[in-house]
Order: sequence, then structure tokens, then C-alpha cells
Amino acid sequence: MASPELTDEQLAGLRPAREVFPDLDFPRPRTRGPQKAPTKVQTTLRLDQDVVEHFRAGGRGWQTRLNDALRRVVEAEQKKRA
Repeated sequence: MASPELTDEQLAGLRPAREVFPDLDFPRPRTRGPQKAPTKVQTTLRLDQDVVEHFRAGGRGWQTRLNDALRRVVEAEQKKRA
């Protein structure tokens, strides 16, 4: 049995759990520490779907594995030029 949808009035009356239960010790959100050198750059990149699926199929860390594969290509091209 599904719960009924909340009305606009009910939604407007919602408050954060910290306000409703001030005596409970809620964990503080964690923040990331500083990046290890070299600092990475966030970018938007369009890739073929099958390429992304291949790396995602490996589970967590797929973006790191993709970055490592691209790094190997860059290093191989740099060796050719040298």
C-alpha cells in the first residue's frame, strides 16, 4: 500500500529533522579534503555510450579508470613525439 501524496499545505509545514528533534545528535555533512596534486579539472565531455558503459560496468572508480586509460594514450603520443 503506497503512502498518499502530501498536500501543498503539508509540504509547506515540513521542517528539518534537526528542528523537530533538537536533542538527537545528527551527523554533520562531511566535506572533501584538498585534492592531491596535480589538481584535476572538472569538465563536460561527450563520449560514445558504449565507451561509458564499458567503464561503468567495472563498478565504482570508473571515472578514474577512464582517466587512467586516457593518460596512457597521452603518454604514448608524447613518447612518439620525443
